[in-house]
Amino acid sequence: MNNASALITRTGVFAVLAAAVISCNNQGTAPSAASASRDSTQANTEKIVYVNADTLLEKYEYFKDVRTRLEDKAKKAQADLQSRSTAFQREVADYQQKAATMSAADRQSTEERLARKQDELARHNQNASTSFAQEEAAENEKLYSRITDYLKKHAKENGYKMVLSYSTANPAVLYADESLEITNEVLQALNTVYKNEKK
Repeated sequence: MNNASALITRTGVFAVLAAAVISCNNQGTAPSAASASRDSTQANTEKIVYVNADTLLEKYEYFKDVRTRLEDKAKKAQADLQSRSTAFQREVADYQQKAATMSAADRQSTEERLARKQDELARHNQNASTSFAQEEAAENEKLYSRITDYLKKHAKENGYKMVLSYSTANPAVLYADESLEITNEVLQALNTVYKNEKK
């Protein structure tokens, strides 16, 4: 997924750079050829647009709902783990207080039971972390599919040849004219679709 978007982004930058080079190279040609070339270059660059991924993720209601749900789930899992850990620590402290008065057999069986509980606690923690990571990955995949499915449809309807993604955290696009940005119209449409789904 990242390799594909990186390839698309690089291709888009190269296409824009190539269009700029063609435009610059044609400045010395006859006026009619230069004019035709500029019109062609202008038409081609207008088919390339971009979406600001930072804005999209900040304001897309579906993503906000998913993020809230995952944060709530993580807090509950953390509280459960903390509760189990505290109960285990109490048992260990209780054993340490009574160990001196216990028989050797009782000490051994209690230590074995506590060791099993410690292993169970570690397994529970690992399973919870794995399950959460899998759910998060599945939600990210759904988010990616929702956005790309809509963008494919939107691009066809508007004649866009390429839709790039811009992010300040990962700026693969070095410069983009704001007139090429379609974030707000995409965001508005995605939120409308999601609002209708929730009804």
